[in-house]
Amino acid sequence: MDILKSKENTLFKKIGMLSIEINCPVYIVGGWVRDQLLNRTSKDIDFLVLGDGLKFAEELGKKLGGAKVSLFKTFGTANIKYKGYELEFVGARKESYTESSRNPTVQSGSFEDDLHRRDFTINALTISLNQNDYGQLIDLFNGLEDLSKGIIKTPLDPDITYSDDPLRMMRAIRFATQLNFKIDKHSFEAIKKNSARINIISKERIADELNKIILSKIPSIGFKLLDESGLLSIIFPEFTNLKGVEEKNGLRHKDNFYHTLQVLDNLAQNSDDLWLRWSAILHDIAKPATKRFDNKVGWTFHGHEDKGAKMVPQIFKKLKLPLDHKMKFVQKMVFLHLRPIALTKEEASDSALRRLLFETGEDIDELMLLCKADITSKNEVKVKKYLKNYERVRERLIEVEAKDHLRNWQPPISGEEIMRTFQISPSKEVGIIKNAIKDAILDGEIENKHDEAFRIMLNKGKELGLIVPK
Repeated sequence: MDILKSKENTLFKKIGMLSIEINCPVYIVGGWVRDQLLNRTSKDIDFLVLGDGLKFAEELGKKLGGAKVSLFKTFGTANIKYKGYELEFVGARKESYTESSRNPTVQSGSFEDDLHRRDFTINALTISLNQNDYGQLIDLFNGLEDLSKGIIKTPLDPDITYSDDPLRMMRAIRFATQLNFKIDKHSFEAIKKNSARINIISKERIADELNKIILSKIPSIGFKLLDESGLLSIIFPEFTNLKGVEEKNGLRHKDNFYHTLQVLDNLAQNSDDLWLRWSAILHDIAKPATKRFDNKVGWTFHGHEDKGAKMVPQIFKKLKLPLDHKMKFVQKMVFLHLRPIALTKEEASDSALRRLLFETGEDIDELMLLCKADITSKNEVKVKKYLKNYERVRERLIEVEAKDHLRNWQPPISGEEIMRTFQISPSKEVGIIKNAIKDAILDGEIENKHDEAFRIMLNKGKELGLIVPK
């Protein structure tokens, strides 16, 4: 089977020629081979060298016109960035693990030793770049058959594979999600058995795999597998706490776990923004903490948006997600996610729309995408009605924004101008006047213009006993 008829072939031929010159066999291995067979594009290419992988990379760098070679001697790997590609070279090795760490003891090994340490059969497929069998596909573990059947399976005993490196459990679920493959039954049972060993993996590595699952086409596939395997309750218990339905006086609430997954999948159809997808995951995260039963109205979750927003920093910190503007964006989305939905239930006033635009600012489009995704029901008539109302609110937001320019609103009168006009120092009065101007604009009493705002400033200043010096 020849799968090297591609634009990378010139590069591969140069690597093949170098292997002859320095008598060092070399193979393409792993994800690039898999992705070529699946007709997926990939810019990351891994090479297995039977010899000194670092030296091979250094020699290749010279052949490629002085391409930059990065050596990672601690890990025995070398990286070359070349024409948009990430080329990684490693010498053949074999590994042994201790129970307390996923970092193996490494020593030189044979071609077969190296393939035995690979995580999955579909990632152990290899292509020779050597003179006697250039372009030949080598498949020691029936990876080609697993690829055609859509199965994730380990080359060796899955119990040992996952126990040795528990991150592979997350990777198995990530590949199953990205490729829409099934995890082999014995392999999945081994993940269940070894799920507690995920605790020896750093939070950063777990978050990296979790984010890749979230960015998949249908992320719910991965979350259902994480839940069924027992991994989710260990790495993200706040999410599994959403599971379950309670009934009282014949009234039931929806299962917020599966509702959240539906919202996430809905959103994934319209946005590949990782942090907006995190907003979907966390939008109802505080429902378990705010759940109450009211004899008149049934189940309520009052204030879950406020409490949920307060939970976001704790969850991000625990999962080792960035505690910067990305976290604040998710917080804002969680806090505001009910606002547009409330506006769809009745004829929204211009004032309510202005306030939403003011509070959301540049993120209004993302908030509206989240809210559209949040429209879930088994009742198709209800969904159509809500979607129609949603579109009306979206259109009216566009109209109000075009007229009042509140998306990136800056007050027409600054605090400095207020202090200069009344010749006062920074004080609570300055804040009161600024709020009065803001409220007058948002309530439609005045237009978002300097002259009208100046009049409000003078009137409010007079109420506060301030005078304009002559």
